[in-house]
Amino acid sequence: MGTWETISTSVEMTERLGEALGKVVTSGDVITLDGDLGAGKTAFTRGLARGMGLRSRVTSPTFTIVNEYNDHDGVPRLFHFDTYRLSDAEDFYAAGLDEYFQRDGVCAIEWSSVIEEALPKERIRFEIEGNGDERKITVLFPETKRNAMEELRKEMEKEGMDFADISM
Repeated sequence: MGTWETISTSVEMTERLGEALGKVVTSGDVITLDGDLGAGKTAFTRGLARGMGLRSRVTSPTFTIVNEYNDHDGVPRLFHFDTYRLSDAEDFYAAGLDEYFQRDGVCAIEWSSVIEEALPKERIRFEIEGNGDERKITVLFPETKRNAMEELRKEMEKEGMDFADISM
């Protein structure tokens, strides 16, 4: 497991980080986003969709639990969850939401800690601390995603974002 830390100095930089990830994700990837209210989870997902080439307006699915964003052919490619209103993983299973993990697309899950037991072990995790201009972002990723994450790192370093490798 790789673990990096970085600092985002603006909402726009958080979106650009999501966009860089959107350029390297593949169908079947699960991305989890945890952090306080206003930390930038939805902003990150807006960038993710843009990086994936999706032109939909990304909004928080707080009340719908999941929003689907389609490619230019109308095929859903990004499944954006907000599990804040669920009690636990059992609610997730009861609603059949785990079936999204089998669909041809990428799952981005805000407040994923609520459904920890339902999540696949192999996922890319973002933990975002802070709000306002500065956020500390911790990225945890499986070794199978190291090459993709190195591409993300290179792109973001061009934008002035530094990454500290804190892997144990």
